[in-house]
Amino acid sequence: MRPQRIEPGPGQESVWDFPRPPRVEPVDRLLRVEVIRPDGTPVVLASTERGHRVLETSQAPAYYFPPDDVDGSLLRPSASATHCEWKGVARYLDLVLEDAEGVRRVHDVAWTYPTPTERFREIAGHVAFYASRVDVCRVGEHVVTPNDGDFYGGWITPDVVGPFKGGPGSRGW
Repeated sequence: MRPQRIEPGPGQESVWDFPRPPRVEPVDRLLRVEVIRPDGTPVVLASTERGHRVLETSQAPAYYFPPDDVDGSLLRPSASATHCEWKGVARYLDLVLEDAEGVRRVHDVAWTYPTPTERFREIAGHVAFYASRVDVCRVGEHVVTPNDGDFYGGWITPDVVGPFKGGPGSRGW
């Protein structure tokens, strides 16, 4: 059963008004991803004012960073891959943080579409992060709430309302 759409307030968007097939659009706010090294030192993994977001019905926006605005030295290719009917084949990346205190590894912390479909060529090679697998994500001044579940990587901020696909019982939406 499809859930009831939450009516957006002033300055908010409902994910139920997002299109299917999805669309990609530029983001004019600062996007930032932060992680903590084993010794407790914070590190900016990605930061951009040139990002994009992908909007799809019932899903929190997924934010994509240009590769030049991501610290690629902390990421390693994963063996994981998935196929999106709209965007094509996604490849995944692991986070590896090493210092004198040890090693922190996070499997499939991010994904990228190296050669997406034509409709999504703007995000070719860009990197998107699971907010639930890093320490802090920000959109402008807002700290992101991670999307429930382990498949959808949307970022929930106060300017989007759901309900959001990804949590228990939402697979059939």
